Amino acid sequence: MSGAEASFPPLDVTTGARSLRSRWQGARGFTETEVRVQTHETLALATSMIVQTVFIVFVWLLDRSILPFAMVGAVIFSVFQIGERVTNEAAYIRIDHRLTELYHASPLTPEAYFLGIAAGIMIAYLPPVVVLVVLAEIVHPMGLLAAGVFALSLVAIWLFAASLGYTFSTLFHDSRAIWPYSSLFYNAFGVLPPVFYPFVVWKAIIPAAVVPAGLLVPPSAAAALITWAEGLTPLSTGEVLTAAGSLTFFALATFAFAVHWARRMAREP
Repeated sequence: MSGAEASFPPLDVTTGARSLRSRWQGARGFTETEVRVQTHETLALATSMIVQTVFIVFVWLLDRSILPFAMVGAVIFSVFQIGERVTNEAAYIRIDHRLTELYHASPLTPEAYFLGIAAGIMIAYLPPVVVLVVLAEIVHPMGLLAAGVFALSLVAIWLFAASLGYTFSTLFHDSRAIWPYSSLFYNAFGVLPPVFYPFVVWKAIIPAAVVPAGLLVPPSAAAALITWAEGLTPLSTGEVLTAAGSLTFFALATFAFAVHWARRMAREP
């Protein structure tokens, strides 16, 4: 064997896979722990559908023609609110119990800690979301395209909301201060844009220059895409691409930043 050949060690194809797995070490165990914690909060679980139920009842009584939009909005809003619960849970662990340092000192990686919280809360609150999805299907049956768009949009909303919620939780030093701000943010962006009502109504009441904003905010972008796939909302090709692009970008960008931020927070004293 020549010296040049000896200078190159054999390639270990398993190294990259092990490195990738180590970055998410402990995520599954922490997810299971978070599920157990959340499912013991029976009052929170029972009241998680209050806003959605109120909207659906009002729509049922006042104008049933937009009930399919309200049902889609209720599902999106339920998933979007996961971010608020991630905010409160992460702040509670860090500020009230001061357990973040213990988790960071353990084999649990910072990104696995963040993902464990987000996944655990999502799993715990999944049953009410499934009930709403079933009701939405009964109100307006979905085809294969609509079902696929629905599923992908909900994953994107969860990723965006949970990532934003975790990052948001690190900006406060008092858990009592964070709750009103997080509630205001998630309720404002989950209700005011065209999430529970048709996008054509948004076009009718908002100045033309501001209309595209309805396709840039992730919850309303998801609602527009889902109702378009169901044949309820007429969208141009440009509007579909705008909504899909903004939803994908914000989901991936906020997730990448949340992972970066989790690592940075782990290095802080």
